[in-house]
Amino acid sequence: MKKLAVITGGSKGIGKALVEKFAEEGFQVLTCARDLKALNQLKADLKLKGFTIEVVSADLSVKEEVLRFAEQVKILGVPTVLINNTGIFVQGQIHNEEDGVLEKQIQTNLYSAYHLTRALVPAMMKEKKGHIFNMCSTASITPYINGGSYCITKYALLGMTKVLREELKTHGIRVTAILPGATYTSSWEGVDIPQERFMKSEDVASAIWAAYSLSDQAVIEELLLRPQLGDL
Repeated sequence: MKKLAVITGGSKGIGKALVEKFAEEGFQVLTCARDLKALNQLKADLKLKGFTIEVVSADLSVKEEVLRFAEQVKILGVPTVLINNTGIFVQGQIHNEEDGVLEKQIQTNLYSAYHLTRALVPAMMKEKKGHIFNMCSTASITPYINGGSYCITKYALLGMTKVLREELKTHGIRVTAILPGATYTSSWEGVDIPQERFMKSEDVASAIWAAYSLSDQAVIEELLLRPQLGDL
């Protein structure tokens, strides 16, 4: 029976690269995103290669949608890998960003990971194995002037990841915070910066796979990745 990898936000960018990587490595993959058309195209492309993938349309900024997705996960089994990747970025500054920006980003970037982890981790604890990755950011450790509420949510997600690590270390579950710098995704399309200046989504996916591939006796608690020439 194939191991199950649950990856949120898998329709594009780092999430899509993760779906492809874990599918290529023999996992059954379940992913979700709001864009059902993109999900179905991804599923069709991977099935042509003989990979096993299931997709669910869900808006994980809504708690009820998170819990509905969790029920879909439970139908397939207990995750060996859970990657909380769903996230959004809204540029702005705390003192002048539009009202509601913090709430929207915290619901998507933090609460989605919180509610999904809470729904799935009890079964993982019973199995006494598994690996949880939370997609943090260099914005989790660096205050960006135009990061505003985004930085707040990513600092909070890193804090949650640290707490999870302590809670789950004696239950056989590894927990890793991923802190990528500028990675070329659709969020950066149209900017006047050479694409070569960014990391590739595939690089982040490969780094996460390498962290997962360690023995059960070791865990990478935080994985910080930056473009070779530094932050943008």
